[in-house]
Amino acid sequence: MSSRALMKSSRSRLGTLAWGVFLATLLPAGGAAAQDLIVKYDQSQLLRLSRPVSEIIVGNPTIADVSVQSNNLLVVTGKTFGITNVIALDAERNVIKDQRIVVAREDARMINLQKGPKRESYNCATTSCNPSLVVGDEPTYFDAVGKMAQTKVKFSDSSAEGGTQGGSQ
Repeated sequence: MSSRALMKSSRSRLGTLAWGVFLATLLPAGGAAAQDLIVKYDQSQLLRLSRPVSEIIVGNPTIADVSVQSNNLLVVTGKTFGITNVIALDAERNVIKDQRIVVAREDARMINLQKGPKRESYNCATTSCNPSLVVGDEPTYFDAVGKMAQTKVKFSDSSAEGGTQGGSQ
């Protein structure tokens, strides 16, 4: 093998190794394992249990909300990014399941608009992008989007209860 071919082969292997190291740094330390329940931010997942649950304990309720849908079914909703767990107990306080929960971002459909140090997040799941509440966004933007969301919820609640249009009564 010529010295030129040997150098090219070495650079190729070095490039492949560097690429692998780069990709490994993108994985979070203690990231999601195969048995983790991955829940997207602001979305829900179902967690089926082997027997009826009597009590649930959430490690960090600011990360995920867990509610009992039926005796053997829990609904886990991602509230903010992070890792927590839920412990399901039966009537005798025996552990049915101790499940680690990873709340992750739906990156494929989210766009961040950086304006200097200020960030705004948008959900672009359809043909148009809509403002989205994401922890870490610029406070004024976050507050404005939060107020719009609250107004929308009030309007929806009023309409569902048979109230007048526009949320006023």
